[in-house]
Amino acid sequence: MPTKKRAWYPGASYHITARGNHRNDIFKEEEDFQYYLMLMYEALNYYNYNNYKIISYCLMNNHMHLQLKTQDAPVGQFMGRINSKYAKYYNKKYNYIGHLFQDRYNSVLIENDQQMLETSRYIHLNPIRAKMVKRPEEYQYSSYGAFIGIYDEEIISSNLILDYFNEKRKRILYKKFVEEVITSQIAEDK
Repeated sequence: MPTKKRAWYPGASYHITARGNHRNDIFKEEEDFQYYLMLMYEALNYYNYNNYKIISYCLMNNHMHLQLKTQDAPVGQFMGRINSKYAKYYNKKYNYIGHLFQDRYNSVLIENDQQMLETSRYIHLNPIRAKMVKRPEEYQYSSYGAFIGIYDEEIISSNLILDYFNEKRKRILYKKFVEEVITSQIAEDK
């Protein structure tokens, strides 16, 4: 049965996820996370004429989240390149046989500004929900640190989110926007 064609139009943004087959880990060591990030960077350069923009990301042990804006081409070639190269790397490194990913990547079309902001916050809070860290900036395989100015941006275009906030305080306001969910959750748990 052929795969269903994904909705796309120039300028479309997506929340993309890919999960390990049987929910198995797809990242086992630091080198694995770094290699996937390098593939994202490489795909941006390879398809630079298509104007893909990575807005935010979070790589977890058994899955990944990516917020991506397209301009001149659908998301398929971009994700296909990254995931197929990563699967070859992983299979060779770990002598793994079979499908690394549970299925082809999942993508949800982002339809409005609120969904754009909520998707970014959801992605950056993933390590908190998984109880891996207490603060989102503690998780090193996420774009959150670049959003709030802890480290330089290399592969993301945070301005696509930060431009929703006051220019002079945008990083501080974004941090508050993301972390207010943590604060309200702690209050509810008491």
